Amino acid sequence: MKTNDIKKGTNIRTKQLGVSVSGIMMDNLKGNTRLIKTFGSEIGMFDEVGSVYSTDIIMAENSEGIWEDVEHTDKQTKDADFRRLAGF
Repeated sequence: MKTNDIKKGTNIRTKQLGVSVSGIMMDNLKGNTRLIKTFGSEIGMFDEVGSVYSTDIIMAENSEGIWEDVEHTDKQTKDADFRRLAGF
């Protein structure tokens, strides 16, 4: 599944908090950032809604309830590489 194919309400797994946590997609947009609700309470942090880089979305649940790895576009991967070089 590609990040641009993930629709609002889809269950996801993200890594923006340093470890994998679950969340729910909150928008239908495409691009380098997406709006999600993250369940940080799984690791002792707060649940919150906010923007994350698409490359931080690592898995998504398809319509059949099966978890799939997320594929990122070349542009999303290049932007992630640039952020790593800049220290983010």
